[in-house]
Amino acid sequence: MSEILFEASGLLRRLGGRRVLNGLALRLERGQGYVMSGDNGSGKTTLLRILAGLEAADAGVLRFAGEQALLPRYPDAWRRRAVYVHQHPYLFNTSVAGNIAYGLKARGERGEQWKRKVEEAIDWAGVREVISVPPQKLSGGERQRVAMARAKVLSPQLLLLDEPTANLDADGRQRTIELLARLCAEGVTILTACHDREIIELPEVRRFHLEDGKLVPLA
Repeated sequence: MSEILFEASGLLRRLGGRRVLNGLALRLERGQGYVMSGDNGSGKTTLLRILAGLEAADAGVLRFAGEQALLPRYPDAWRRRAVYVHQHPYLFNTSVAGNIAYGLKARGERGEQWKRKVEEAIDWAGVREVISVPPQKLSGGERQRVAMARAKVLSPQLLLLDEPTANLDADGRQRTIELLARLCAEGVTILTACHDREIIELPEVRRFHLEDGKLVPLA
């Protein structure tokens, strides 16, 4: 039997008088990739941010690797295990390597250990070709790959991706999809919110559709 890494039940979130999440339930198995579709405004981003502890829910229960939390409380220790990548990732005005290393340094890693991890992430994301380009001059696809490397280098137990191919050109989109497929093949637990049919139809992933505040499994 597959191990459940993350579970949510009874998630409730009201925005502007509307129940965006209405008793939502979710179970994510360790090492499995998931894709969540849904109309604009259906609550996909809200759900991802709640699961990452970046936004509060009005009510609900979360269980992460056997530990339980009653919302709106979100344990600080979980924020090191779940990493959220924004649809339009913000890059600091330092360098590509500096952006990828940011989370490691924030966690107190120093010396050769974090440098090795950063070098591996640079190669994994295919951004060595732009290593000397100022972050503000990167293309949308290059920025997204840097952001994914910045997340992966932290070895999260749960990776939450919000529309990773939105507004990218053809090359940037394809290279981002390749990284996502590699993450799934590597056994990373991922929940991706998107409209991109090519991601939704990746053979490794399981599919949900968010509708009326609840997740509906898709074949």
